[in-house]
Amino acid sequence: MEKFGFVGLPNAGKSSLYNALTGGGALAAPYAFATTDPNVGVAKVFDERLDALAAMSNSKKIVHATVQFNDIGGLVAGASKGEGLGNKFLSGIREVDAIVFVLRAFEDDDVPGPKDPLEHLSVVEIELTLADLDTIERQIDKRRKASRADKSLLPEIEAMEAALVFLEEGTPLYRSTLSEDHRLLLKPWFLLTNKPVLAIVNLDEGQLERVDEIIAPVEAELGGIAPVFGACIQLEAEAAQLDPEDRAEMLDALGLGEGALPRFITAAYHVLGLRTFLTTGEQETRAWTYRVGSTAPECAGKIHSDLQRGFIRAETIRWDELVEIGSWSKARDIGKVRQEGKDYVVEDGDVVDIRFNV
Repeated sequence: MEKFGFVGLPNAGKSSLYNALTGGGALAAPYAFATTDPNVGVAKVFDERLDALAAMSNSKKIVHATVQFNDIGGLVAGASKGEGLGNKFLSGIREVDAIVFVLRAFEDDDVPGPKDPLEHLSVVEIELTLADLDTIERQIDKRRKASRADKSLLPEIEAMEAALVFLEEGTPLYRSTLSEDHRLLLKPWFLLTNKPVLAIVNLDEGQLERVDEIIAPVEAELGGIAPVFGACIQLEAEAAQLDPEDRAEMLDALGLGEGALPRFITAAYHVLGLRTFLTTGEQETRAWTYRVGSTAPECAGKIHSDLQRGFIRAETIRWDELVEIGSWSKARDIGKVRQEGKDYVVEDGDVVDIRFNV
């Protein structure tokens, strides 16, 4: 399961966001380092396609795709040198697949800390970049010495030298022009800025009418590098504690529609190149996670290794087309179910039935 880590200054709203997404009970307190050890929870990926297919199939169970969110303690200036939670904080970030910057914009005199999301972003980026610079500087000479006997290390050293140029300038690798080949060679070092990023700006209720205006400077600063969302995380966390009907009523009354978090989770899912294919039947309708570019046999293996090993073909149809027709049997009868072989690249939203023999 892919892991996302919440990164931000103390009191930015990381623990409240964790609670909103996972229904967890992380302590959300108006003082620094209320979170000392990462809270780890699982959130389902909201997907209206599942509900439509389940209704069509009269399924007994619905199974959503899921992602893991880690609520990591607040970062402060000097964290790369041991300030605050220091190395404990940074090690928590190294373990995740992508970073979610939680940036405060809300006004609350009882909560200490800056209220400018760009100030939050600047501090966390500087500290992550300094930590990566320290990692490369400590390791590159060792790799150069080792390469005298092992020439296969030379491409990795070249990637480290290229990364060093950007890090010395104070540029996070996700902002740099470092090549994808170099970034791939650096993955074993778990560099903090060599990860995909997203940002969520935490607003107060009174700022919700100006969401676009408030998040615009963050969008401009990240320049298309990362999706940026605005949300009143406290309201979303309160809504998450309600049953689905009451939650929808509360968000609708506030003019928030389904809320910002379903869109945020979907974006987080897509940032890592993850997509969903679906299966449906009377017993269950389920979302299966796969990576962009996966073939039908590879996706079959997500269900069970036997299906990949004995793959014959995949019967496939778009989810909305299937719902419109009304059933698998009708879709087959009118020739709308496609027969796809081993080279078929599965598309997001495909409903799939695997034929196999082992």
